[in-house]
Amino acid sequence: MRVLLRRYGFAVAYLAGFVAAELAYTLLDPDAQARLIAWASTNVANLEHEPVGPLLVSAFVTPGFFAAWPVLMGLALFGANRALGNARTALVCLAGHVIGSLVSEGILAYRIDAGQLSAANRHITDVGPSYVVLSAIVIALACGGWLVRALAAVDLAVLVFPGQVFGGLSQIDVSAVGHLTAAVTAAVATALILSRRNRNQSQDQNSSDRGSGGYVTDAHPDQVGDRGGAGA
Repeated sequence: MRVLLRRYGFAVAYLAGFVAAELAYTLLDPDAQARLIAWASTNVANLEHEPVGPLLVSAFVTPGFFAAWPVLMGLALFGANRALGNARTALVCLAGHVIGSLVSEGILAYRIDAGQLSAANRHITDVGPSYVVLSAIVIALACGGWLVRALAAVDLAVLVFPGQVFGGLSQIDVSAVGHLTAAVTAAVATALILSRRNRNQSQDQNSSDRGSGGYVTDAHPDQVGDRGGAGA
């Protein structure tokens, strides 16, 4: 169990939290479900008054596709978690979810203030784990082995084609903008993490070389400094 949590702690915790939240959601009556979704939605009205709660809870609730989401999560999260580690995977997924929500709803707020959209759009329903899952897909595609990347590619195809996560991007649809922002955020964050990790590994290698004396075989065994030559 400790090995499982060390390698896949974030994936297990998020998947378990999502399943528990969905089971609790199904036990509510329709009015209570509607109130929960309205409170958890990361829409303009909620983000202006109480952003923390909706930003957190919205990643764990969705009004539909209960059976599909755990499968989609599993295809991406476990591979991403194994490739990047618990803390870094959680950080990238959190960044994708939060920044995707804030950018998409920020653009919507601007369009409402500019008179391009009605004020009713301040209260749209905007919940679900898709920003987190999409961020995990980006990690898996960037860092995983061939099997992890293949599973992530299948996951992405399901979200893009049947799921239409980028549908309406040309009309600046909130969902499409949010998904694009989440993917770009995850890609940038993953690239920065990989760059830093490679730099640290390079520094460790250089330190190891210096610690071993930095001895390199001399191409001229009869010159000064060659340990196997005659010396001066």
